[in-house]
Amino acid sequence: MEKSSSTRHALDINSRLVFMGKHPSDIDKKHTSLSSFYLYYLYEHRHPRNRVLHYIGTSGVIALLILSILWQYWTLLAFIPLVGYGFAWIGHGLIERNKPATFTYPLYSLASDFVMYFHWITGKLSHQLEAMEKHYGLSDKD
Repeated sequence: MEKSSSTRHALDINSRLVFMGKHPSDIDKKHTSLSSFYLYYLYEHRHPRNRVLHYIGTSGVIALLILSILWQYWTLLAFIPLVGYGFAWIGHGLIERNKPATFTYPLYSLASDFVMYFHWITGKLSHQLEAMEKHYGLSDKD
């Protein structure tokens, strides 16, 4: 019995791409710009709880940076990687269950984290997530 069109569209992106012998991480291996990487970054941060942990970590990084400058207490700078990466890696390990992009693209990943944070603060993240869904075939929206 042949599956209906709606059933085929109901498959998630991983099922479709793995079936075709590809996975999103294989598709976008060669990122040559931040804008192309950012869509992949958003794909790896689809779960809202993972993004919340990233926002907490990024807010902590910003707070530590500001406080270290205001108080001239430079030891606080040593905690920036722990706070920034700690929350993010917990989100990837326990919620998203994927490998953080930091290991493959450290600079693009760091920049994308701040871009995502800015989009979240300014209310533009939903538009960016829609673009990512369209790029990866997760949405039927044109």
